[in-house]
Amino acid sequence: MLYTEGMGPIERADAVVRGTLALGEGQYRVAQVRELLRDLPARELAPALEIVCARAEQAESRAREWLVSLVDALTGTEPELREAVQRLREEAAGESHLALERVLRSPASIPVYGEVPDPNKVRSPDYGKGRPLTLGERKSLARRPDREMMSRLLLDPHPEVIRRLLANPKLTEDDVVRLAAKRPARPDVLAEIARTEKWMHRGRVRLTIVLNPSTPPEISVPIASLLMRQELKLVAETTAVPRVVRALCLEHLERRPPGDFDDGDAGLQ
Repeated sequence: MLYTEGMGPIERADAVVRGTLALGEGQYRVAQVRELLRDLPARELAPALEIVCARAEQAESRAREWLVSLVDALTGTEPELREAVQRLREEAAGESHLALERVLRSPASIPVYGEVPDPNKVRSPDYGKGRPLTLGERKSLARRPDREMMSRLLLDPHPEVIRRLLANPKLTEDDVVRLAAKRPARPDVLAEIARTEKWMHRGRVRLTIVLNPSTPPEISVPIASLLMRQELKLVAETTAVPRVVRALCLEHLERRPPGDFDDGDAGLQ
């Protein structure tokens, strides 16, 4: 049970982690966390999540594992969920729940996707068909396990094409890393990668997303909480990364136990 009337913050933190991790499958865990964010009042939930996030910063394995589900849950776009996250963010800031605030931090200025050119008006790559393909045709191609077409699909500017491509069984981690590293990149395409659980559980993909200067901070800030020590150092030293993200990585780095995660982080893969 994730919530019982009268639970204290520590009991609720333990119950949240235990109840979520008992579900096993990632998609069910994410759904559970989203339900928790929507249904529980921020003033009751924030103290418990502060405890879990603080434990995760200190490398407690189960807390770290739960944090992956929280970061995945934060990619949801439903208005009700985003309103709930904003209430939780305000509660964390107002009550000095600093570990939780570092995961939910909202930069003062976040790039707006609407400022990006309409993908329907951007020229699509040459698909070798002798004519421009419609969006529907490109989406259909992205579903097919065809390696020969993959290099062209990776250049497509439309996030709906990329969404279907990310589910293609022939797509490899190297392909996704190349897509995430593209500069300049479309923030809406990077957002599609961030919403794809299969790929965001890969350390190389996470790091590449955070290092890309085109990634909106609202995406890279939660992901930064999952980075390993050497990755945090790399981001903090990369001047192309927004200053707010670099500063946050330094905060995380200061709280990691000495030597933690330097030899890998297989539990989050």
